Amino acid sequence: MVGHKGQDGRILSSALRARGCHVRGLARGEVDLTSGKQISDLIREEKPDQIYYLAAFHHASEEEITLSDAEVFNRSFAVHLQGAISFLEAIRAFSPSIRFFYAASSHVFGNPPESPQTESTAMNPQNIYGISKAAGIQACRYYRKTHGVFAACGILYNHESPWRAEKFVSRKIVRAAIRIASGERSLLTLGNLSAEIDWGYAPDFVDAMMRTLDLDAAEDFVVATGESHTVREFAELVFRALNLDAAQFLRENLNLIKKAGARLVGDSTQLRKKTGWAPSLSFSEMVRKLVEDSHHVA
Repeated sequence: MVGHKGQDGRILSSALRARGCHVRGLARGEVDLTSGKQISDLIREEKPDQIYYLAAFHHASEEEITLSDAEVFNRSFAVHLQGAISFLEAIRAFSPSIRFFYAASSHVFGNPPESPQTESTAMNPQNIYGISKAAGIQACRYYRKTHGVFAACGILYNHESPWRAEKFVSRKIVRAAIRIASGERSLLTLGNLSAEIDWGYAPDFVDAMMRTLDLDAAEDFVVATGESHTVREFAELVFRALNLDAAQFLRENLNLIKKAGARLVGDSTQLRKKTGWAPSLSFSEMVRKLVEDSHHVA
């Protein structure tokens, strides 16, 4: 598993072990993802049945970007494209029975002309993260069509858990509200509270990843709830779960937004039909669980 220390990697590792699987996590810096030889040697040594490629390099919308565009492009393509190609090529050459999952993103759609988006929606990424993830999807499609590699892609929409990094708005809201409830702070100021997001529960999305590799043939799937909710709705539910009135503590400052986000809502009909997948929690249930579980996560 590449990216095993991130949110999805932590959850996926636990889920796979619960299935009785041996999980080998690839730590950052352990190998050079862009080195075909190092990856090939690793594949021949480990002989995995499945590979989950969860590695990502990106910035959150309210995070100050200090790198140049050129550096962000270089790092993004190294992780999202070149690293994936190293694994795909090693699978093709040395172990064609391996099943490969590539974690893509709804950002590949950019500002789509249609809503909700499906697997047939044209990719038109508007940021570096989306551009490089779209290239990763195309690489998987190439190896799937040309070489018969089992390379499945999940076009993942926002999905949350207590393991989410604090730079993401969902985690930022939950952590801040808990601190407000304990008297450690008095206000939470966010960017555009009217921004709409298709928010899902990360363990459900990990379940979808595993289901795609259980199929007879590799495909690309949109993984999303199909519902959009505003940042304000999310925050209000978080404060309500803590018996607080959001109006007393929540403020908006549009100057905090460093880059605009499109309204992205996914249609997961194909995933549901072919795998039986469905979200286990409603939006409000998910938010309550995020608050409850966050008390147990450092």
